[in-house]
Amino acid sequence: MAEQTGGDPLFESHDPIFDRKELLHVGHVPDEDRIVGRDDEIQSVAAEVGAITRGDPPNNVMIYGKTGTGKSLISRHVATRAQDAAQGNDIDCGVLYVDCSEANTETRTTRQLALSLKEQTEYQQNIPLRGVGTMEYYQHIWSILGDCFDAVIVILDEIDKLDNSNVLMQLSRAREARKTDAYIGVIGISNKVQYRETLDERIDSSFGHRELFFHPYDASQLREIMRNREDAFQPAVLEDGTIELCAALAAKKHGDARKAIEILKEAGELARRIGSETVSEDHIQQAQEVAEINRIEELTSGATVHAKLALYALASCIITGERETYKTREVYERYVGICELVATDPITENGLYRQLKEQAFLGVIESEKTGGGRSQGSYLLHRLVTDPKHIVKAVRRDASLEELPTYDRLRETSPSTGNRDIDLTSFS
Repeated sequence: MAEQTGGDPLFESHDPIFDRKELLHVGHVPDEDRIVGRDDEIQSVAAEVGAITRGDPPNNVMIYGKTGTGKSLISRHVATRAQDAAQGNDIDCGVLYVDCSEANTETRTTRQLALSLKEQTEYQQNIPLRGVGTMEYYQHIWSILGDCFDAVIVILDEIDKLDNSNVLMQLSRAREARKTDAYIGVIGISNKVQYRETLDERIDSSFGHRELFFHPYDASQLREIMRNREDAFQPAVLEDGTIELCAALAAKKHGDARKAIEILKEAGELARRIGSETVSEDHIQQAQEVAEINRIEELTSGATVHAKLALYALASCIITGERETYKTREVYERYVGICELVATDPITENGLYRQLKEQAFLGVIESEKTGGGRSQGSYLLHRLVTDPKHIVKAVRRDASLEELPTYDRLRETSPSTGNRDIDLTSFS
């Protein structure tokens, strides 16, 4: 029996699996020597905000890329280094980080910015948590910046979740409008490459940002990232091949470093729960399925119900049919039937096409343009990157869609009836 803590037999003083579990935490920002395969991206972000270290105005920048490509990590890493370099030049520089998936309104965003600024200074005024308007939070922001900072870098993560992008105009025009003398550089982060198209023309013009794109990690980079997390575990706990398998699974599915780390962590948790002394390849395989369902749920959490139904339609086509790829028209016909099943009005076929295109960018599906010959013309073929049962499970986690047929019920449908003639009413 392990040595007990404080004499209480309920708690062990020694974790048999993990040694430095914080290295596997999603919000952990690793030391520079643990950052892998992002040298070019670091240089690109630094080139946009680096002027702030010399007392000059930085550029605003938007960073696009799939989940787990290092966007948040590199932004925070570069911003922290810029802050240190600026302070070395006697420039008072702050760094502010906002997760817009939580602070998803202008009021919540400005409140978090004001509170973060107060935490970094000796600002004496009270900043209420509720009961005041957005403009009051802006007044606190301008006051603190004017009194305490020469410059500040604001990181707006998952910026596409903001219901109002007016904060971009306020921040980018603050100095021009004489609200503060401090330079403000904004780093926006989004999984959605179409985000700029949603901006009001005035805001887009005012923001005047540069755009950077982060590509997924390859298998060798993921292996190195995983090896840099080995000391999160106790010595000799990871069996041979577990790191390589974890990296290979992540590279094959999505190139998502965050999910690769999550798989490794979940495998360790699984091993501990069942009393295993080591983490095996079998634990990795089991953890991968859990992490994949979580990944799909995370990617679709902020999506419309039609995006989820589009994915479910494609998944059900594959489950009940005899092919891995389907045309937009075929997916749409299945989607319309599913909308009837959940009593939702369908969007147009072109609208469904846009939803599928967005999911292709996020790496949930792959879409390939194919020539159908002189009679058919060209068309898109869509396939899932993940197992269709993961899609079904993730979509059904939405409480409004849990009445959709389960994977097992869909599997009961005979493909001999033909994919497009399946009677969806039989599931109601």
